[in-house]
Amino acid sequence: MTSRWGALLAVVSFVLALSVAPATAAEAPATVCTVSDRRINELSGLVSDGQRWYAINDGGSKVQVFVLGRDCAVQRVISNSLDPYDVEDLARASDGTLWLSDTGDNDKKRETVALVALTPQGKATLYRLTYPDGQHDVEALLLDPKGTPYLVTKTPFGDSGIYRPAGALKSPGPTPLEKVGSLDFRTTDTPGGPVAGFGSVLVTGGAVSADGKVVALRTYTDAYLYPAPDGDVAAALKRSPVRVPLPNEKQGEALAFEPDGTLLSGGEGVGEPIRAVRGATALVSAADGGAPAAAGGQASTGTGDQKGMGALPALVLAVCLAAGGLFVVGKLRRRFGRK
Repeated sequence: MTSRWGALLAVVSFVLALSVAPATAAEAPATVCTVSDRRINELSGLVSDGQRWYAINDGGSKVQVFVLGRDCAVQRVISNSLDPYDVEDLARASDGTLWLSDTGDNDKKRETVALVALTPQGKATLYRLTYPDGQHDVEALLLDPKGTPYLVTKTPFGDSGIYRPAGALKSPGPTPLEKVGSLDFRTTDTPGGPVAGFGSVLVTGGAVSADGKVVALRTYTDAYLYPAPDGDVAAALKRSPVRVPLPNEKQGEALAFEPDGTLLSGGEGVGEPIRAVRGATALVSAADGGAPAAAGGQASTGTGDQKGMGALPALVLAVCLAAGGLFVVGKLRRRFGRK
Protein backbone atom coordinates (compact mmCIF):
# COMPACT_ATOMS: atom_id res chain seq x y z
CA MET A 1 0.00 0.00 0.00
CA THR A 2 2.81 2.41 0.88
CA SER A 3 4.61 1.94 -2.42
CA ARG A 4 1.39 2.50 -4.37
CA TRP A 5 0.67 5.79 -2.57
CA GLY A 6 4.25 6.84 -3.12
CA ALA A 7 3.91 6.17 -6.83
CA LEU A 8 0.60 8.06 -6.91
CA LEU A 9 2.08 11.13 -5.23
CA ALA A 10 5.09 11.05 -7.51
CA VAL A 11 2.93 10.98 -10.63
CA VAL A 12 0.66 13.78 -9.31
CA SER A 13 3.67 15.98 -8.61
CA PHE A 14 5.18 15.19 -12.02
CA VAL A 15 1.99 16.04 -13.91
CA LEU A 16 1.48 19.26 -11.96
CA ALA A 17 5.02 20.26 -12.80
CA LEU A 18 4.40 19.60 -16.48
CA SER A 19 1.14 21.60 -16.41
CA VAL A 20 2.92 24.86 -15.74
CA ALA A 21 4.89 26.82 -18.30
CA PRO A 22 7.81 28.96 -17.04
CA ALA A 23 6.65 32.31 -15.67
CA THR A 24 8.28 35.67 -16.17
CA ALA A 25 9.49 36.72 -12.73
CA ALA A 26 9.00 40.17 -11.27
CA GLU A 27 11.83 41.86 -9.43
CA ALA A 28 12.34 39.88 -6.21
CA PRO A 29 10.50 41.25 -3.16
CA ALA A 30 12.88 42.81 -0.62
CA THR A 31 12.72 41.99 3.08
CA VAL A 32 11.79 45.06 5.16
CA CYS A 33 11.82 43.51 8.64
CA THR A 34 11.03 40.30 10.50
CA VAL A 35 8.00 39.67 12.70
CA SER A 36 9.54 38.31 15.90
CA ASP A 37 6.75 39.10 18.39
CA ARG A 38 5.33 35.73 19.48
CA ARG A 39 1.84 37.20 19.74
CA ILE A 40 1.78 37.46 15.93
CA ASN A 41 2.27 33.80 15.11
CA GLU A 42 -0.39 33.49 12.39
CA LEU A 43 -0.20 36.72 10.40
CA SER A 44 -3.17 36.65 8.06
CA GLY A 45 -4.08 40.26 7.28
CA LEU A 46 -2.10 43.49 6.92
CA VAL A 47 -2.85 47.13 6.05
CA SER A 48 -0.85 50.38 6.05
CA ASP A 49 -1.73 54.00 6.79
CA GLY A 50 1.60 55.25 5.44
CA GLN A 51 3.23 55.52 8.85
CA ARG A 52 2.23 52.32 10.64
CA TRP A 53 1.11 48.83 9.76
CA TYR A 54 -1.91 47.05 11.21
CA ALA A 55 -1.83 43.26 11.47
CA ILE A 56 -4.16 40.46 12.52
CA ASN A 57 -3.73 36.81 13.36
CA ASP A 58 -5.69 34.00 11.77
CA GLY A 59 -8.59 32.99 14.03
CA GLY A 60 -8.47 34.24 17.61
CA SER A 61 -10.82 34.38 20.59
CA LYS A 62 -11.25 38.16 20.58
CA VAL A 63 -10.93 41.05 18.16
CA GLN A 64 -7.28 42.10 18.17
CA VAL A 65 -5.29 44.30 15.80
CA PHE A 66 -1.54 44.80 16.31
CA VAL A 67 -0.12 48.20 15.38
CA LEU A 68 3.42 47.81 14.05
CA GLY A 69 6.26 50.15 13.31
CA ARG A 70 8.28 49.73 10.14
CA ASP A 71 10.72 47.63 12.14
CA CYS A 72 7.92 45.06 12.69
CA ALA A 73 7.86 45.85 16.43
CA VAL A 74 4.44 46.04 18.12
CA GLN A 75 3.69 49.60 19.26
CA ARG A 76 0.22 48.94 20.66
CA VAL A 77 -2.77 46.64 20.37
CA ILE A 78 -6.34 47.65 19.47
CA SER A 79 -8.71 45.13 20.99
CA ASN A 80 -12.33 44.39 21.78
CA SER A 81 -13.92 41.54 23.73
CA LEU A 82 -16.09 40.52 20.75
CA ASP A 83 -15.35 36.84 20.06
CA PRO A 84 -15.02 36.10 16.32
CA TYR A 85 -15.18 32.66 14.71
CA ASP A 86 -12.27 32.76 12.24
CA VAL A 87 -10.79 36.12 11.22
CA GLU A 88 -8.82 35.86 7.96
CA ASP A 89 -8.19 39.29 6.42
CA LEU A 90 -8.06 42.99 7.17
CA ALA A 91 -8.92 46.20 5.30
CA ARG A 92 -8.83 49.88 6.25
CA ALA A 93 -11.41 52.48 5.25
CA SER A 94 -10.55 56.09 4.41
CA ASP A 95 -11.85 57.22 7.82
CA GLY A 96 -9.41 54.90 9.62
CA THR A 97 -11.94 52.20 10.48
CA LEU A 98 -10.41 48.73 10.39
CA TRP A 99 -12.53 45.99 8.82
CA LEU A 100 -11.89 42.42 9.95
CA SER A 101 -13.09 39.62 7.71
CA ASP A 102 -14.48 36.92 10.01
CA THR A 103 -15.14 34.65 7.05
CA GLY A 104 -13.00 31.54 7.49
CA ASP A 105 -14.97 28.32 7.10
CA ASN A 106 -12.71 25.36 6.32
CA ASP A 107 -15.42 22.84 7.15
CA LYS A 108 -18.19 24.67 5.25
CA LYS A 109 -20.55 24.62 8.23
CA ARG A 110 -21.21 28.27 9.13
CA GLU A 111 -24.76 29.53 8.68
CA THR A 112 -23.45 33.11 8.63
CA VAL A 113 -20.07 34.78 8.25
CA ALA A 114 -19.29 38.29 9.46
CA LEU A 115 -17.43 41.55 9.09
CA VAL A 116 -16.28 43.48 12.13
CA ALA A 117 -15.76 47.25 11.94
CA LEU A 118 -13.19 48.32 14.54
CA THR A 119 -12.42 51.95 15.33
CA PRO A 120 -8.90 53.02 16.36
CA GLN A 121 -10.35 53.48 19.86
CA GLY A 122 -11.46 49.84 20.03
CA LYS A 123 -15.22 50.11 19.42
CA ALA A 124 -16.44 47.09 17.40
CA THR A 125 -19.59 46.68 15.30
CA LEU A 126 -20.62 43.24 14.02
CA TYR A 127 -22.25 42.70 10.61
CA ARG A 128 -23.41 39.16 9.88
CA LEU A 129 -23.64 38.00 6.24
CA THR A 130 -25.26 35.10 4.36
CA TYR A 131 -24.31 33.61 0.99
CA PRO A 132 -26.97 33.00 -1.66
CA ASP A 133 -25.55 29.59 -2.66
CA GLY A 134 -24.26 27.70 0.37
CA GLN A 135 -21.16 27.90 2.51
CA HIS A 136 -17.75 29.15 1.35
CA ASP A 137 -14.29 29.52 2.84
CA VAL A 138 -13.03 33.09 2.38
CA GLU A 139 -9.64 34.57 3.28
CA ALA A 140 -9.64 37.67 1.06
CA LEU A 141 -11.43 40.96 1.75
CA LEU A 142 -11.43 43.91 -0.67
CA LEU A 143 -12.81 47.30 0.36
CA ASP A 144 -13.59 49.71 -2.47
CA PRO A 145 -13.18 53.52 -2.15
CA LYS A 146 -16.87 53.87 -1.23
CA GLY A 147 -16.51 51.36 1.60
CA THR A 148 -18.27 48.45 -0.12
CA PRO A 149 -16.72 45.11 0.94
CA TYR A 150 -16.03 42.26 -1.48
CA LEU A 151 -15.28 38.68 -0.46
CA VAL A 152 -13.30 36.29 -2.67
CA THR A 153 -13.53 32.58 -1.97
CA LYS A 154 -10.67 30.14 -1.46
CA THR A 155 -11.09 26.93 -3.46
CA PRO A 156 -8.63 24.13 -4.34
CA PHE A 157 -9.73 24.18 -7.99
CA GLY A 158 -8.96 27.87 -8.56
CA ASP A 159 -12.57 28.80 -9.40
CA SER A 160 -13.01 31.60 -6.86
CA GLY A 161 -16.32 33.39 -6.46
CA ILE A 162 -16.72 37.14 -5.80
CA TYR A 163 -19.44 38.33 -3.40
CA ARG A 164 -20.63 41.65 -2.01
CA PRO A 165 -23.59 42.75 0.15
CA ALA A 166 -26.83 42.94 -1.80
CA GLY A 167 -27.81 46.05 0.17
CA ALA A 168 -26.70 48.28 3.01
CA LEU A 169 -24.96 46.48 5.86
CA LYS A 170 -27.11 45.94 8.93
CA SER A 171 -25.89 45.26 12.46
CA PRO A 172 -26.03 42.55 13.58
CA GLY A 173 -27.88 41.48 10.43
CA PRO A 174 -27.65 39.18 8.61
CA THR A 175 -27.28 41.03 5.33
CA PRO A 176 -27.55 38.83 2.23
CA LEU A 177 -24.61 38.65 -0.16
CA GLU A 178 -24.86 38.49 -3.94
CA LYS A 179 -22.42 36.85 -6.33
CA VAL A 180 -21.03 39.40 -8.76
CA GLY A 181 -18.34 37.43 -10.57
CA SER A 182 -15.83 34.60 -10.59
CA LEU A 183 -12.13 34.05 -11.25
CA ASP A 184 -10.17 31.18 -12.73
CA PHE A 185 -6.72 30.86 -11.16
CA ARG A 186 -4.18 28.57 -12.79
CA THR A 187 -1.15 26.82 -11.39
CA THR A 188 2.19 28.63 -11.56
CA ASP A 189 5.77 27.56 -11.03
CA THR A 190 6.39 29.97 -8.13
CA PRO A 191 7.78 27.98 -5.16
CA GLY A 192 6.28 28.25 -1.70
CA GLY A 193 3.14 27.60 0.28
CA PRO A 194 2.07 24.66 2.43
CA VAL A 195 0.18 22.83 -0.34
CA ALA A 196 2.47 21.64 -3.12
CA GLY A 197 1.08 22.32 -6.58
CA PHE A 198 -2.27 23.72 -5.46
CA GLY A 199 -0.96 26.58 -3.29
CA SER A 200 -0.79 28.77 -6.37
CA VAL A 201 -4.57 28.69 -6.88
CA LEU A 202 -5.72 29.14 -3.27
CA VAL A 203 -6.70 32.78 -2.61
CA THR A 204 -5.40 33.82 0.81
CA GLY A 205 -5.61 37.62 0.92
CA GLY A 206 -6.52 40.85 -0.83
CA ALA A 207 -5.87 44.59 -0.87
CA VAL A 208 -6.91 47.79 -2.66
CA SER A 209 -4.47 50.63 -3.33
CA ALA A 210 -4.91 53.92 -1.46
CA ASP A 211 -6.31 55.65 -4.54
CA GLY A 212 -8.59 52.70 -5.32
CA LYS A 213 -7.13 52.25 -8.80
CA VAL A 214 -5.43 48.88 -8.28
CA VAL A 215 -7.04 45.79 -6.79
CA ALA A 216 -4.83 42.94 -5.60
CA LEU A 217 -5.43 39.32 -4.67
CA ARG A 218 -2.84 36.82 -3.55
CA THR A 219 -2.42 33.07 -3.37
CA TYR A 220 0.20 31.32 -1.26
CA THR A 221 2.73 32.01 -4.02
CA ASP A 222 1.71 34.96 -6.21
CA ALA A 223 0.01 38.35 -6.18
CA TYR A 224 -2.36 39.50 -8.96
CA LEU A 225 -2.79 43.21 -9.63
CA TYR A 226 -5.94 44.31 -11.47
CA PRO A 227 -6.49 47.77 -12.97
CA ALA A 228 -9.43 49.67 -11.46
CA PRO A 229 -9.29 53.15 -13.05
CA ASP A 230 -12.77 54.01 -11.78
CA GLY A 231 -12.46 52.25 -8.41
CA ASP A 232 -14.94 49.54 -9.41
CA VAL A 233 -13.71 46.30 -7.81
CA ALA A 234 -16.15 44.01 -9.61
CA ALA A 235 -15.19 45.48 -13.00
CA ALA A 236 -11.48 45.34 -12.15
CA LEU A 237 -11.62 41.62 -11.40
CA LYS A 238 -12.91 40.99 -14.92
CA ARG A 239 -9.75 42.48 -16.44
CA SER A 240 -6.44 40.77 -17.13
CA PRO A 241 -4.12 41.18 -14.14
CA VAL A 242 -0.39 41.51 -13.73
CA ARG A 243 1.08 38.58 -11.80
CA VAL A 244 3.83 39.32 -9.28
CA PRO A 245 5.52 36.19 -7.89
CA LEU A 246 6.02 36.10 -4.12
CA PRO A 247 8.37 33.11 -3.93
CA ASN A 248 9.31 30.96 -0.95
CA GLU A 249 6.76 32.19 1.57
CA LYS A 250 5.96 29.23 3.81
CA GLN A 251 2.33 30.24 4.31
CA GLY A 252 1.83 33.62 2.68
CA GLU A 253 -1.56 35.11 3.54
CA ALA A 254 -1.12 38.85 4.16
CA LEU A 255 -1.15 41.48 1.42
CA ALA A 256 -1.24 45.29 1.62
CA PHE A 257 -0.47 48.45 -0.30
CA GLU A 258 1.52 51.39 1.00
CA PRO A 259 0.11 54.78 -0.10
CA ASP A 260 3.08 55.16 -2.48
CA GLY A 261 2.14 51.98 -4.38
CA THR A 262 4.54 49.58 -2.67
CA LEU A 263 3.08 46.09 -2.26
CA LEU A 264 3.66 44.39 1.11
CA SER A 265 3.39 40.67 1.78
CA GLY A 266 3.80 38.41 4.77
CA GLY A 267 2.73 35.09 6.22
CA GLU A 268 2.20 32.90 9.23
CA GLY A 269 4.95 31.98 11.66
CA VAL A 270 7.12 33.82 14.19
CA GLY A 271 10.33 34.99 12.53
CA GLU A 272 8.81 35.36 9.07
CA PRO A 273 9.54 38.56 7.10
CA ILE A 274 7.42 41.40 5.82
CA ARG A 275 8.56 41.95 2.23
CA ALA A 276 8.03 44.80 -0.22
CA VAL A 277 7.71 45.13 -3.99
CA ARG A 278 8.48 48.78 -4.70
CA GLY A 279 6.34 50.60 -7.26
CA ALA A 280 3.99 47.65 -7.68
CA THR A 281 1.02 49.76 -8.75
CA ALA A 282 3.13 51.19 -11.59
CA LEU A 283 3.17 47.70 -13.11
CA VAL A 284 -0.49 48.11 -13.93
CA SER A 285 -1.52 50.31 -16.80
CA ALA A 286 -5.22 51.09 -16.66
CA ALA A 287 -5.12 52.46 -20.19
CA ASP A 288 -4.28 49.14 -21.84
CA GLY A 289 -6.24 46.83 -19.55
CA GLY A 290 -3.49 45.58 -17.29
CA ALA A 291 -0.40 45.10 -19.41
CA PRO A 292 2.89 45.75 -17.57
CA ALA A 293 3.97 49.39 -17.72
CA ALA A 294 7.16 49.93 -19.69
CA ALA A 295 8.87 51.65 -16.77
CA GLY A 296 7.94 49.01 -14.22
CA GLY A 297 9.58 45.76 -13.22
CA GLN A 298 9.05 42.55 -15.10
CA ALA A 299 5.81 40.69 -14.52
CA SER A 300 3.43 38.40 -16.38
CA THR A 301 -0.23 38.99 -17.18
CA GLY A 302 -3.12 36.63 -16.49
CA THR A 303 -4.77 34.98 -13.50
CA GLY A 304 -2.09 32.38 -13.14
CA ASP A 305 -0.04 31.06 -16.02
CA GLN A 306 -2.24 31.30 -19.10
CA LYS A 307 -0.12 28.63 -20.78
CA GLY A 308 -0.54 26.38 -17.79
CA MET A 309 -3.29 23.96 -16.93
CA GLY A 310 -6.23 24.69 -14.65
CA ALA A 311 -6.06 23.07 -11.23
CA LEU A 312 -9.05 20.76 -11.78
CA PRO A 313 -7.92 19.42 -15.20
CA ALA A 314 -4.44 18.93 -13.81
CA LEU A 315 -5.83 16.98 -10.88
CA VAL A 316 -8.02 14.80 -13.06
CA LEU A 317 -5.18 14.10 -15.46
CA ALA A 318 -2.83 13.32 -12.60
CA VAL A 319 -5.24 10.88 -11.03
CA CYS A 320 -5.89 9.17 -14.35
CA LEU A 321 -2.21 8.86 -15.14
CA ALA A 322 -1.45 7.68 -11.63
CA ALA A 323 -4.18 5.05 -11.78
CA GLY A 324 -2.92 3.86 -15.15
CA GLY A 325 0.64 3.79 -13.90
CA LEU A 326 -0.27 1.78 -10.83
CA PHE A 327 -2.23 -0.66 -12.98
CA VAL A 328 0.78 -1.23 -15.25
CA VAL A 329 3.13 -1.56 -12.29
CA GLY A 330 0.81 -4.11 -10.72
CA LYS A 331 0.64 -6.10 -13.94
CA LEU A 332 4.43 -6.18 -14.27
CA ARG A 333 4.94 -7.19 -10.67
CA ARG A 334 2.48 -10.02 -10.97
CA ARG A 335 4.10 -11.18 -14.20
CA PHE A 336 7.76 -10.86 -13.29
CA GLY A 337 7.66 -10.84 -9.50
CA ARG A 338 8.48 -13.70 -7.18
CA LYS A 339 6.76 -16.98 -7.97
